[in-house]
Amino acid sequence: MANNSPKTRRAVAAALATWFGCGYFPAAPGSFTSAVALAMAILLARYAAWQGWHFAVLAGVLLAPGIWAAHQEAQRTARKDPRSVVIDEVLGQWVTLAGALRLNWKSWLAAFLLFRILDIWKPAPARQFESLPGGIGIVTDDLAAGVYGALVLFIAGCFNLY
Repeated sequence: MANNSPKTRRAVAAALATWFGCGYFPAAPGSFTSAVALAMAILLARYAAWQGWHFAVLAGVLLAPGIWAAHQEAQRTARKDPRSVVIDEVLGQWVTLAGALRLNWKSWLAAFLLFRILDIWKPAPARQFESLPGGIGIVTDDLAAGVYGALVLFIAGCFNLY
């Protein structure tokens, strides 16, 4: 029988929300975690022949658990968007990668830079998503940044810029 105790649920939520501890990185945990998500994507592309669209599917699969985990961590820490919650960076980075027509060093670098810039800048309406309650607000602003990045990456690919 599975252990479904509150302590176990808190541990699972913390692991997922902090992306298995990446959120505790002392300097720029969001950028660090985006780089980790990118490294995972590179490995999946190289050794499992994943294409850009696979990362959209993976982000979609982790969306509901990610929102739940972010919400649990926000409640546990009594903060609206705790610095240690970085599941949103993972999902946003993977959504950005979904726009890549080709996966190569140029598209990897462009996806990373695009997502980090757009995540920090948060052009409208991404910034407005932050006001949504709980884990939804924590995650959706980064998803919006990821969608913007995916669009730019897709258009750049259409013009053979990578």
